[in-house]
Amino acid sequence: MLEHGRVSAAGHHHDPTPVVKLFTPDAGATWLLTEIDPTDHDRAFGLCDLGLGEPELGYVSLGELSAIRGALGLPVERDTAFTGDKPLSAYTVDARQMRRIIS
Repeated sequence: MLEHGRVSAAGHHHDPTPVVKLFTPDAGATWLLTEIDPTDHDRAFGLCDLGLGEPELGYVSLGELSAIRGALGLPVERDTAFTGDKPLSAYTVDARQMRRIIS
């Protein structure tokens, strides 16, 4: 994820495949992250779906994600079975059509 962040910071256009999928097991939120800011390791970029029907691209704080708890008090988890198989732009198109991240 840092390497993707370095490419972005250098001003190169790229459309990487998501590296990690995070989700709330008891709240319906999902994040597909592609990169970490090389100058601020707390800041990650990807497709964010808070479960409200409006997935969007943006930056998230990893510290804030680690503090999130769902309705049952469960923390954000990493989907260890996830393997990105297309560029982030394709996930974004699909998510906007379906109004949620499909992976």
